[in-house]
Amino acid sequence: MLNSTPKEASPLTIEELKKALSPRQKNAHKGDFGHALLIGGNQGYSGAIRLSASAALRIGSGLVSVATREEHAALITMSQPELMCHGVNTASELKRLINRSTVLAIGPGLGQTKWSYKVFETALESPLPIVVDADGLNLLAKEPRVNNNWILTPHPAEAARLLTCTTAEIQANRIQATIRLQKQYGGVVVLKGAGSLIYDGQQLAICNAGNPGMASAGMGDVLTGAIAGLMAQGFSLMDATKFGVLIHATAGDRAAKKGERGLMASDLMQYIRDVVNEY
Repeated sequence: MLNSTPKEASPLTIEELKKALSPRQKNAHKGDFGHALLIGGNQGYSGAIRLSASAALRIGSGLVSVATREEHAALITMSQPELMCHGVNTASELKRLINRSTVLAIGPGLGQTKWSYKVFETALESPLPIVVDADGLNLLAKEPRVNNNWILTPHPAEAARLLTCTTAEIQANRIQATIRLQKQYGGVVVLKGAGSLIYDGQQLAICNAGNPGMASAGMGDVLTGAIAGLMAQGFSLMDATKFGVLIHATAGDRAAKKGERGLMASDLMQYIRDVVNEY
């Protein structure tokens, strides 16, 4: 831990990203790049988990599975056949999928129903690294706990629930809020927004990329999948978070060259692939 609280954040740079994205070996196979399991997509919210899982694929995870409501599994597979989608109703069904995975992500479209609680608690029982987003964060706010093997990705309103304060208080001092979140919950924290902040208890980083066009539905789901996909490929929690945030924001800036209004989360997919391959 730091002896003093950091006052400033170090900016994320493309140069650092270039060094991290080394070329793949000629004899590589899909097993070399991990297996990400994305959990979510409650009734009426299948799109969120689909976006997240697609981002994990586009950023380079070797295998991506989805654990979702039974009625959504076939639909998601039809829209993205590279995904392995499974309807889960019981903890034992989810545990079987977790046992085949490298990393987990939970939250996109999760909801706050009995099913949501069941899969959330089952996922947190696993020793695997996990990204927690969206309703996963809202469930966490109701029953706080500490885990040094997770990444939390709140937007300001979710951060306010986690810290039992107001969104205005979060925005008034974003650095302090990010540090408080990490000290209270452990792991790595991303406070999303203009100038997303990342903190792991030692290093504080800021992303200066991104644009207002990214203030639209599904962008956070894409970020969750991107971070999970990097973790699946062997990046540490902090590096997966830093580079996931930077790749996501850079892809958003490229997509916004056609205009910020009307920018959709799915527009980022091809640009994510471009960014991770050009360096």
